[in-house]
Amino acid sequence: MFRSIFVLVASFASCSAFTANGFHGNFARNKSPSTALSMAHTLVLVRHGESTWNQENRFTGWVDCPLNEKGIQEATSGGKILREEGFTFDKAYTSTLKRAIKTLWLILEELDLMYIPIVNLWKLNERHYGALQGLNKQETVDKHGKDQVLVWRRSYDIPPPPVDESSEYFPGNDPMYKNVPKSELPKAESLKLTEERFMSDWENVILPEIKSGKKILIAAHGNTLRALVKHLDDISSDDITELNIPTGVPLVYELDEVTLKPIPHPDAIAPLKGRYLGDQEDIRRRIGAVLAQTK
Repeated sequence: MFRSIFVLVASFASCSAFTANGFHGNFARNKSPSTALSMAHTLVLVRHGESTWNQENRFTGWVDCPLNEKGIQEATSGGKILREEGFTFDKAYTSTLKRAIKTLWLILEELDLMYIPIVNLWKLNERHYGALQGLNKQETVDKHGKDQVLVWRRSYDIPPPPVDESSEYFPGNDPMYKNVPKSELPKAESLKLTEERFMSDWENVILPEIKSGKKILIAAHGNTLRALVKHLDDISSDDITELNIPTGVPLVYELDEVTLKPIPHPDAIAPLKGRYLGDQEDIRRRIGAVLAQTK
């Protein structure tokens, strides 16, 4: 049985797709590093590089803050690793938030693939942290206690307190979402709600492209990626709350051609079945850094 390749990169460039004149989606400049990588289906998910608010340890959510210098370096490094491994893509998806968009641009630049179509999906946005957005995570722990903040931040189905519709942090007040019905825009989300919001686009928009044979690159956010790997790896609702995805690190999956389920890799870090590209010790350190944000 043939196997298709699926790649996830842990980090997410315009609200519409474009196709560069004179090129076709299946055109590949890069040399494939193995026969497996030359198969039909490739997907890369990238958690955006570190942002200015990541650096300040603030709840970011839908706030449109940029990458910091470290985040730019992380995204560029992720692109270089993918180039060295010979990956190429036909189409890219990202959120509407600039930290994910810039991450995608930097990776595509490293891959010499800036001509491929890019599609922005607001449903790929980060989880909305409600009234917590803008607050320092450690200061919030000091005020409300670690247990309460961990419930708000990492529980599967309990959202934080909602943001008021008059707040600057309510998406309905942002012209970016003027074409989205206000009833669909979140005031606060749990991971469960984030999963339900994103997975509709995964099933109806992205997955059909993968099945058609296109190699897909997605640059997104920690919680939308957690929602997706929960689905791919059959991770339980309890276990997914403990999963931390580092910024800017490619996460590579091989998918069975028929079932599209991941084929376990021997170097996978449980509960994932795919493998991160790069220095494994450094990757584990970066995963630990995500966990330490509310300690």
